[in-house]
Amino acid sequence: MAPSTFKLNTGQDMPAVGLGTWQSSPGEVAAAVTCALKSGYKLVDAAYCYGNEDEVGQGIKAAIDAGYVTRSDIFVVTKLWNTYATRAEVCLDKSLKALGLDYVDQYLVHWAVGMNPNGNDDRFPKLPDGSRDITWDHDHTATWAQMEDLLKTGKTKSIGVCNYSVPYLEQLLKKAKVVPAVNQIENHPSLPQQEVVDFCKSKGIHIVAYSPLGSTGGPLMKSEPVLKVAKRKAASPGTVLLSYHVARGATVLAKSVTESRIKANLEIIDLDADDMKILNDYSDSLAKEGKLERYVYPPFGINFGFPDKKEGRSMPNGI
Repeated sequence: MAPSTFKLNTGQDMPAVGLGTWQSSPGEVAAAVTCALKSGYKLVDAAYCYGNEDEVGQGIKAAIDAGYVTRSDIFVVTKLWNTYATRAEVCLDKSLKALGLDYVDQYLVHWAVGMNPNGNDDRFPKLPDGSRDITWDHDHTATWAQMEDLLKTGKTKSIGVCNYSVPYLEQLLKKAKVVPAVNQIENHPSLPQQEVVDFCKSKGIHIVAYSPLGSTGGPLMKSEPVLKVAKRKAASPGTVLLSYHVARGATVLAKSVTESRIKANLEIIDLDADDMKILNDYSDSLAKEGKLERYVYPPFGINFGFPDKKEGRSMPNGI
């Protein structure tokens, strides 16, 4: 039977499935969060840069007021944004105020990058040529030291990272006093990131998968291997793709604002060794053909260990 939670290196139990709130339309987020918590979700993933933490908080409050959950039932995650990379507690305080919470269960470094904290926009400062206003000498390990200090405040129960490649993790771990609880990454059969997954497993860092279906209307949902497993299990392709992560030992984030879809995304099935072989063989064939596909490219104009289709500029450390 597929697990419903995973034990983190902090001792916390992290739910296997969570509600993602990235790119959810304004005015729909609060209802989606309330619906998810009513339907049985225990994990809600948010971020300062999404600009909708106030609605996430409204949805949580409505669910608690209605008696669907208590605060202690919910695992709330939010993230430090790049413009606050040197002011971690300031950003966390802003998130807590927007969420209407005294603490979050997990606080993550969104990207290992800094942006101008005094730029022309709070979240997405730009230079005159329209490119992101990046702080090129930013030291992400210094940000991690601030994250470690946040644990002493009680404002977050655990800390982790997002979008970290193996070289970035190695840099962080050389200086870290606290090993990240999680690494949240884009993950699906057409981007298995096995090197990152294996490295994190060896260090006790839990993987959290976002964009588990690839792109909306993308080829994954219609790919022959996914459809084959779906037929074997009498399940939808979406259910197969979400269950793939849980079978790999990872938490998966499913984003929707539609009640029927929110409920369906919670239906994780147990994929056996034969099912996983079909999906893993598919990943291997894509890798051999050079057809692995990343769908989330940050418009930073930098390289985070994967090719940037737009500008291809590298971080100062060469990663």
